[in-house]
Amino acid sequence: MTDNINQILAIHQAANTLLKHEVDQLQVIPALAIKLICLSGDKSGRASSLAQLISSEPSLDAKVLKAVNSIAFSPYQEIKSVKQAIKILGHSTVRQTALNQLIYNKLIYHKANFEFEQLFFWQHCLYVATLGRILAKSLNHNDPDLIYCAGLLHDIGKLILETYSRISYSDFIRHCKENDIEPSYKSEHDFFGLNHAEMGFVFSQKWHLPEHISASIYCHHQMPDDNSPFAKCKHDIAIICLADYIACTQGLCSTAIRHRPVLHPEVMQQIDIDSINIKNILNAADNEMQNTNAFFEIKFPNLYQLRASSVKSAILSSQNNEPRHLLPGNISISSLTIPHKSLNPDEIVPATLAAIEQDFNFERLIMLHIDPKQRSLETTYSWPESLRDSSLQHFNIKIDVLPGTLLKNLRERKAVIINSSHTENKILLEPFKTDEFLLLPIVSDDRLVALLYADNYKNHQPIDSMCITYIAPIIHELGIALANSKSFIQEKNRAELDSLTGLSNSRMLTRFLYNTFQQNIQHLSQIAVGFIDIDFFKKFNDTCGHQIGDEAIIMVAQIMRSLTRPGDFIGRYGGDEFVFVLQSTDKKGVYSYAERIRLEVEQQGKILSRQFLGHKITISIGVSLYHQEFNSYDKIISAADTAMYKAKQKGRNCVVIA
Repeated sequence: MTDNINQILAIHQAANTLLKHEVDQLQVIPALAIKLICLSGDKSGRASSLAQLISSEPSLDAKVLKAVNSIAFSPYQEIKSVKQAIKILGHSTVRQTALNQLIYNKLIYHKANFEFEQLFFWQHCLYVATLGRILAKSLNHNDPDLIYCAGLLHDIGKLILETYSRISYSDFIRHCKENDIEPSYKSEHDFFGLNHAEMGFVFSQKWHLPEHISASIYCHHQMPDDNSPFAKCKHDIAIICLADYIACTQGLCSTAIRHRPVLHPEVMQQIDIDSINIKNILNAADNEMQNTNAFFEIKFPNLYQLRASSVKSAILSSQNNEPRHLLPGNISISSLTIPHKSLNPDEIVPATLAAIEQDFNFERLIMLHIDPKQRSLETTYSWPESLRDSSLQHFNIKIDVLPGTLLKNLRERKAVIINSSHTENKILLEPFKTDEFLLLPIVSDDRLVALLYADNYKNHQPIDSMCITYIAPIIHELGIALANSKSFIQEKNRAELDSLTGLSNSRMLTRFLYNTFQQNIQHLSQIAVGFIDIDFFKKFNDTCGHQIGDEAIIMVAQIMRSLTRPGDFIGRYGGDEFVFVLQSTDKKGVYSYAERIRLEVEQQGKILSRQFLGHKITISIGVSLYHQEFNSYDKIISAADTAMYKAKQKGRNCVVIA
């Protein structure tokens, strides 16, 4: 996540456009709650400051005393003052109780026929806050109360959009339902022009919340990069990310509409999840949440009943609402989290297969990709690594010859155990040289994309059908991870490639040259940069139209691609301008390369002149080799650009070297 000043200004502008009033005029949460949140973490004077703040609001004082005397705390004696409560229960507990009362009473109200249900929202925030604080304590965080506050407010942007926006969050939920769109911070941005994390960040800045809380509000769906001003808050953000993820996997979402929770891969780099006793942490969080009735005298909907269970059991085993099951105690939670540790399928899949092998003791695991064009199954990944040299690495079979029973299960996206009890299974058993194996469907973006094959071909240990129940959540997570990877690659390509030609864009040129200019003088002395411009392109475009103009641009791009060595750079700079960067070259080499491109374009232009309504496409090329006075990459770009304009002045359709 980038956090430059232009982006921040754009977020504030989008928020002001969307909201009915200026952010600083909104009474989102009481001013007293802000003061409690910002209360110094220093122990000296904390108790007296907290007692003074709570006592300044008589109604809050009474509610806090009522809460601390409830069965939730079961004090050994009646607590008659806030000071006494702090002494008996501690600063942290009393501050949280006061915050909960203030925020709950401000935020929760009921509106009939609205999609955004405040009780769901409050329950989610309270659970994330509670779980976040417990996680923080288990990780020896120096201020778990700060994490609690961050969890309580992490989704505040949703409430602001629901209450103060010209287009409400209920409208967004309705839009998602009507158009079968999965709600996400990306679809929020498409709908509102910003997402709830960005809206919450605007609020946090206007109200001067502590930086680590603002960072958690802003980044709880996307970890900041190392250059972000919030990079120093990564550990706090990761705790909120994990607590938010677990809450959603447990069915405790902030809205009633269901969506797939996704854990950002970097969270696992910040938190060693296998060092945490997840079951104990969830039990502690569930026990605290069970006391919510005593806190607020309400009952949450039955749909969101809490259970003291491991997060291992929380993942939906399929999209068909199959029941959730507790994984055996010897199975590591890493099987569920490993798919989210990378965005590269070549890392995601083998790591997941290795985790499944370790947890379920299969002897062979193979991912069979479904090729829809060839209508076949083919091996793409296998584990253990020794299988990579076997014939199974090249396994391929047409889907049409598969047994009918298997095809039926695949259409229904059901796992199946294939064995020799049916003769029709022989066609699959023989290539794998086994008498039994398991196939599980891998669904990504609601599409069946692959099958997981598993067997015990050496020890012939029978496959227990119960393992399907246990593996299904892991395969579900793998499908989500593959969808995330695909989305990441698409977004990366959109950011780096020109959509018309598929060449790199000007942004990538800047990055390439920046990295090149970090090299030593010997390397730099052998580079050359060239600019290419299509001659009379504006006239050509006006005469022939933009569609044919695009065809001419694509033609030049294809010629450049066909004549360029691997390791050299080619890109579309913008409009009808292209650029190339050659390495390990000299004046003779770059001139020869440029001339080949110019001649090929001229020749193709003549051949296609009829298609181009009589116009003959030619190009002008300007080239600059590196000189020692070029102390930055923009100098060599400028020199090549100037050389290109000299080529225009010389009559076009030529190469000029500066």
